[in-house]
Amino acid sequence: MNYILFDGPHRNALLPFTFTRPVADIRVGILTIREKWEKYLGYTTTTITEEYLSDKWPMVEMETNVMINASFLPNEVLVEMVKNLELNQAIFHEDEVVAFFANEGEEVDFDSFDVIEYTDECIKIENTWDIFQKNDAAIREDFELLTEDRFSQPIPKSVNVIAPENIFIEEGAQLEFVTLNASTGPIYIGKNSEIMEGSVIRGPFALCESGRVKLATKVYGATTVGPHSVIGGEVNNSVLIGYSNKGHDGFLGNSVLGEWCNIGADSNNSNLKNNYEEVKLWSYETENFAKTGLQFCGLMMGDHSKCGINTMFNTGTVVGVSANIFGAGFPRNFVPSFSWGGASGFMTYITKKAFETAKIVMARRNVEFSEQDAKILEHVFEETKKYRKE
Repeated sequence: MNYILFDGPHRNALLPFTFTRPVADIRVGILTIREKWEKYLGYTTTTITEEYLSDKWPMVEMETNVMINASFLPNEVLVEMVKNLELNQAIFHEDEVVAFFANEGEEVDFDSFDVIEYTDECIKIENTWDIFQKNDAAIREDFELLTEDRFSQPIPKSVNVIAPENIFIEEGAQLEFVTLNASTGPIYIGKNSEIMEGSVIRGPFALCESGRVKLATKVYGATTVGPHSVIGGEVNNSVLIGYSNKGHDGFLGNSVLGEWCNIGADSNNSNLKNNYEEVKLWSYETENFAKTGLQFCGLMMGDHSKCGINTMFNTGTVVGVSANIFGAGFPRNFVPSFSWGGASGFMTYITKKAFETAKIVMARRNVEFSEQDAKILEHVFEETKKYRKE
């Protein structure tokens, strides 16, 4: 069977992260949403996404296809229902389509479909804050999926450990003289990763392949450090999607960083308002600030964005793609893509300069800044021009 993941109706609510990737390639838990579906299904998937992303993430359509809404995270019951779909059948959860069976080129009319209701609980990523808010449950499910019928590498004798049965260490991981408390949730330590001495970690926690935890880092669950990412200082209930650095002292809490981000030394974000009121967050859908229903909500930073040392972010700050923030004071709590500056004001960060930096940053991880990447960022630059004061 040919399985295709589509962005669905929540794509715009997941900006700025979906400016540069399909919904399926958001990381929540240990794996990306795509990796979860492929692991459960036993098949690779392709994507229906925005046209400007389609060169990098093309769709492969065959004579018969099962389309899956990428906002829904898989579980055993849901996957079994998807595998058993037949022609002109669709799975709905409440009023939203989860998956449907379609012929190539067929115009879909759900009124003529046999609708199957999925009524069990499931994890659904509808808003940016869901990425950290639902990360606890996602880590637990991914941990079971990845470790079933497998044996962990031994926990080194120098490690101070609580609930070792909830810890899984992949081949090549390095850790000595650290404290791991997995009584509050599982701890997954990925292939060729490193946790340096003196670090204290409470689960649920995921350190993905080649990730690093710097000396004497304090980590509260539920936190995910994506592949080739680095954390240091104090981190609480945050997700680094991949290839990003928060390697020094300072606090990151209830936050999400995209790829190729860098947080300068001694930078901090607030995750709680002084008056303890509900946090509002910039919405690209309404082009205004939206209620989150959360008391704790920190920083949402899109791909390729960076901040200088001692940067201070207000509660519920959204930073777009390829922004460069520095200087004293609090920058405003919505920083448009390709902005250069800080609390004293911003100017446009031209693409030529941004691309030069991206090439250097990515080369450090032996990743090429491709023509596809440049075209995607050029599109984002044009699409977000209206938010910048030129």
